[in-house]
Amino acid sequence: MVKSVTAEAENKDIELDNHFSSITHTESLKCVHKVGFPPQRKFVKEFKDALKETFFADDPLRPYKDQPRSRKLVLGLQFLFPILDWGRNYNITKFKGDVIAGLTIASLCIPQDIGYAKLANLDPKYGLYSSFVPPLIYAVMGSSLDIAIGPVAVISLLLGTLLQNEIDPTTNKEEYRQLAFTATFFAGVVQAALGLLRLGFLIEFLSHAAIVGFMGGAAITIALQQLKGFLGIKNFTKNTDIVSVMKSVWGSVHHGWNWQTILIGASFLAFLMFAKYIGKKRKKFFWVPAMAPLVSVIVSTFFVYITRADKHGVQIVKKIDRGINPSSVTQIHFSGPYAAKGFKIGVVAGMIALTEAIAIGRTFAAMKDYQLDGNKEMVALGTMNIIGSMTSCYVATGSFSRSAVNFMSGCQTTVSNIVMSLVVMLTLLLITPLFKYTPNAILSSIIISAVIGLIDYEAALRIWKVDKFDFIACMGAFLGVVFVSVEIGLLIAVCISLAKILLQVTRPRTALLGNLPKTTLYRNIEQYPEAAKVPGALIVRIDSAVYFTNSNYVKERILRWLRDEEEQLNAKSLPKITILIVDMSPVIDIDTSGIHAFEELYKTLQKQEVQLVLANPGPVVIQKLHLAKFTELISQDKIFLSVGEAVMSCSLNSRRDA
Repeated sequence: MVKSVTAEAENKDIELDNHFSSITHTESLKCVHKVGFPPQRKFVKEFKDALKETFFADDPLRPYKDQPRSRKLVLGLQFLFPILDWGRNYNITKFKGDVIAGLTIASLCIPQDIGYAKLANLDPKYGLYSSFVPPLIYAVMGSSLDIAIGPVAVISLLLGTLLQNEIDPTTNKEEYRQLAFTATFFAGVVQAALGLLRLGFLIEFLSHAAIVGFMGGAAITIALQQLKGFLGIKNFTKNTDIVSVMKSVWGSVHHGWNWQTILIGASFLAFLMFAKYIGKKRKKFFWVPAMAPLVSVIVSTFFVYITRADKHGVQIVKKIDRGINPSSVTQIHFSGPYAAKGFKIGVVAGMIALTEAIAIGRTFAAMKDYQLDGNKEMVALGTMNIIGSMTSCYVATGSFSRSAVNFMSGCQTTVSNIVMSLVVMLTLLLITPLFKYTPNAILSSIIISAVIGLIDYEAALRIWKVDKFDFIACMGAFLGVVFVSVEIGLLIAVCISLAKILLQVTRPRTALLGNLPKTTLYRNIEQYPEAAKVPGALIVRIDSAVYFTNSNYVKERILRWLRDEEEQLNAKSLPKITILIVDMSPVIDIDTSGIHAFEELYKTLQKQEVQLVLANPGPVVIQKLHLAKFTELISQDKIFLSVGEAVMSCSLNSRRDA
């Protein structure tokens, strides 16, 4: 068996040798291309170009070029207020679509807002306040035409959990509310600052997999928290982990559960889920799940009122103050210990809110084929939360469920947000007292039915199939939220995402290349098993930039490839390797540590009587190698435009030496 393998290898080597012999005879008269050295650029220009690519990759100043001052002013106003741009082409047809969409999402948001405010440990009216002012600001400044603005479940839970860790919302209600407004203010400041400073790329550090896990875990945590209202339990744990919640639930089974509350909650939850099923099955009935929450609130409120179920242990919302948002400027802490706490909470809530809103905006922008400016979105979201914090609102962002309904309802512009906001305003002015007898169980049912859609198990399965490390990030975030707390789950998500980046930077992939039969192409021998190794040469490709974080690893990995290959050749009594060709095509950059590692690699290979050859270094890499005089060290005739030319030249030289 060993003999046959050896014979096969020798035959393959002979065929390859003959192949290169024919190439050499036909191509030896032609000039082998040499790697070009780009002109040296001035540091100031290079720095400016790098700065531009980092912060202004979308070239936002291009429309202002060669424009008169008056036109620049108009363009600047349109940039800050996109409504001035698309408003010029607004017509009655678009208005009809926006009115229908606005009324539809208003019917969905009113009951949700009351429930989400409870998640944040705030009075129900603050949820309605947050769907009045912020959507108006976003309608004027936002660039997404489809996103629906307001409180969302995940941010409400996150904010409630973080605030509760600092102040008890039951015993210190006033201070808790002030800290909530302070956190909202700083969330807006952080969001707007990221947009103005063009730092939107920072939110990309939370990977898609981590977001899927975090959202799924948060959905389960939110649903578990609703068991208090769903079962009618009065004394409930303040912890959010599943163990504490289940202990609290089962500890109250004999004396804390209320069967009338359970009947109301279960009945309407079944109705809401059935409505969602109809809307999913028949797209033309999209309005059914959108209207179902409001219908549930109206029917259940009427039922509790006529039966006086509140006298039999059914917990109700009680009084919601009539009137629009009062000013809360004086309640925001701009200095002192509460300001520091508010800033810390605001940064976390603001970043998660940004991630969710921009992901939603990009999804619907892709569906309608228009461009979404991430940095402009950040400024809009930040401004609306800053103003919202001064008008008794807590952190608002884009809601996926409402945005989906907005999209399917035929919205054309952000006017749908204005319509929704006006409906909420009328609700605050006229009908909030009617919510007095709304049972808490129906709000719990509405929230449970809403957050179930956040559990994207299909995405989790797809992540498992595609990338196991991403799946670890997904499950780490999920389990952290469910079994510990929301903030720990978020921390795990960020840490695993950063760990993946560090792992990829510090341990880049390398590959052995072989020649595809009857071509001059060289490819990864694992991906192309038919690719044959070149006799007497080892071809290695580095699939990453070479920096101080990975330079030593790259050097050691190349030497290990060489050592392993020589052991195999010795076992088969084949000629040793005399040439090491490093394919530099994927290496986009190299620093001084990387150059130093290559110098050490060259010295090590010299001792082993192996020539170091480089193939296709890019302009940045070859310029740095030239400035460091590494090209003189290995000789410029050892640097080639392609692996094929390197093999051809080395094969020709070896024949001449022979």
